[in-house]
Amino acid sequence: MVAWPQGLPQAPLIGHLERAPNLVVRTGMEAGPAKVRRRFTAGVRPLTMTFVLDDTQRMTLDQFFVVELAGGALSFDFRIPSTGQTKQIRIVGPPEYGLITPSRWRVRLELEILP
Repeated sequence: MVAWPQGLPQAPLIGHLERAPNLVVRTGMEAGPAKVRRRFTAGVRPLTMTFVLDDTQRMTLDQFFVVELAGGALSFDFRIPSTGQTKQIRIVGPPEYGLITPSRWRVRLELEILP
């Protein structure tokens, strides 16, 4: 299994947002409340992380995403900051890079913790 690169921060510097998995299907009705039923017993747990990286770390992350994770098709091992447990993670979409200062980047990752 591929692991999160050692050259990158091992925890987000700005923080992270974790959501409970969505396990239900909602169907809207013409009148009255929506019908809701359980679809899964285990689901992915959405996770958003924001890092501050320098130019070298940004290139490392980009290479990791494009080459080692095949553009997000593969998962990797990552230690979850809130629990300290290592879980399988998948990057949902391409990383978002925002320039803060010359050679400093704010990077936002939409991830999912696999069951």
